[in-house]
Amino acid sequence: MNNEGKERSITSLFEIAASLERKWANEWNSHNNIGLSKTHILLLDLLDSNGPTRPSELAEKLHVTTGGVTVLTTKLIKAGAIQKTKNEADRRAFQLAITEEGAKQLEHAYDHIDHMVHRMFGMLSEEELESLRKIFAKLLLG
Repeated sequence: MNNEGKERSITSLFEIAASLERKWANEWNSHNNIGLSKTHILLLDLLDSNGPTRPSELAEKLHVTTGGVTVLTTKLIKAGAIQKTKNEADRRAFQLAITEEGAKQLEHAYDHIDHMVHRMFGMLSEEELESLRKIFAKLLLG
């Protein structure tokens, strides 16, 4: 393939990827009966996996500002999904921890995500899925 053909292919792939991103975002939004954004779910997952965590650590892991964490956590605190706890090492600071209600919401979110992933990729064969996984992994490292 010459350079011009490769450039056309790259442009076409970018357009397809952008269209897929919009399609998946629309799909998420139209079937999202849990009322949480993907970032809310990631935050709950981090707290579930790591235990009580300082807001600054969450901001770093989620690639958002600490102000962004405040916005995200306000909704989750009001919903009873997370709670503020004292930091044992520094009593002036606080941490955020997932609650039993938050764990239930997270489990419901996992079910929703599984359903969406099957709708997005279920038509692919095992070989196609493995090729796509390798390609996505390569692009992430790229």
